[in-house]
Amino acid sequence: MDQQRFVDNLKRRGYGVTVFDTGAQAAAYLNEAIDGRTVGFGDSETMLSMGLYDLLSTHNRCFDPMHRPEGETFRETARKTLLTDVFLTSLNAMSETGELVNIDGTGNRVAGSLFGHEKVYFVVSLSKLCPTLDDAIFRARNVAAPKNAARHGFANPCVLKGDRCYDCSARDRICNALVVHYRKMRGIEMEVVLIREALGL
Repeated sequence: MDQQRFVDNLKRRGYGVTVFDTGAQAAAYLNEAIDGRTVGFGDSETMLSMGLYDLLSTHNRCFDPMHRPEGETFRETARKTLLTDVFLTSLNAMSETGELVNIDGTGNRVAGSLFGHEKVYFVVSLSKLCPTLDDAIFRARNVAAPKNAARHGFANPCVLKGDRCYDCSARDRICNALVVHYRKMRGIEMEVVLIREALGL
């Protein structure tokens, strides 16, 4: 796939774009760019592996469902992430043509990426890049979602069979909303932070 074409397509769709070889380089960039702000995190294995919460929380007020205070529920922390100056999340897939794709079960990640913040950062590995939008949706449903369900310990069909999405009715189904970002949302600054190192699910 043509990574430069992908970057050019993102810029044409209104996004800021930065590219780094490693997660550590991207983390250092974000740590310098975000200072003295309130910061919300969409729960992300990519950002967890980068240690972003630990870095940013030393000089920002951060809210992350994966680092919630003792006694606070996931929902309580996730609601706070939606009222911050800055929101950081990752993506389940991207298309070379410039669309960004996320699947969500609870909705906090996709909600935070759509409205209400001054700036949204999509922090994502280029290993999630797909040739077309159809391929990106396929990856989100059949690759990323089963891995995320397994990470949470859910006994969904996609986890038990381990091969694809079964469009199930499981109590713990995590494919309740599919969001495709066709272009940057109006009224929000948005930046896609691309990492050549393979990170996340």
